[in-house]
Amino acid sequence: QVQLVESGGGLVQAGGSLRLSCTNSGRTFSNYAMGWFRQAPGKEREFVATITRSADTTYANSVKGRFTLSRDNAKNTVYLQMNSLKPEDTAVYYCAAKMPYGSSWYSRMGHEYDYWGQGTQVTVSS
Repeated sequence: QVQLVESGGGLVQAGGSLRLSCTNSGRTFSNYAMGWFRQAPGKEREFVATITRSADTTYANSVKGRFTLSRDNAKNTVYLQMNSLKPEDTAVYYCAAKMPYGSSWYSRMGHEYDYWGQGTQVTVSS
């Protein structure tokens, strides 16, 4: 059973930075594509970023240039570095994982991921 555990959320002022981590308990972490999604109160869950097995990244337009997603296969962990945070980034951030057949697979669609973490709250004050 794969378990995803997020950490690193918190309260930060606008313009500040946070780094979220997601550790995957799966045996062969390098075989997983990983994604981040977020959900603000009263809104639908939305795509934030994804990283393929070969470490190629894709970002939502709203975070491009501010957020950086990376992976450390030796630590079974992905990192979402969030800079220049804005109040509209306030949400619960969720990590997701899928073991795809191809190394270049990625998706912006949450329903295509098989495993989810419990979420971590990010609050950006103005």
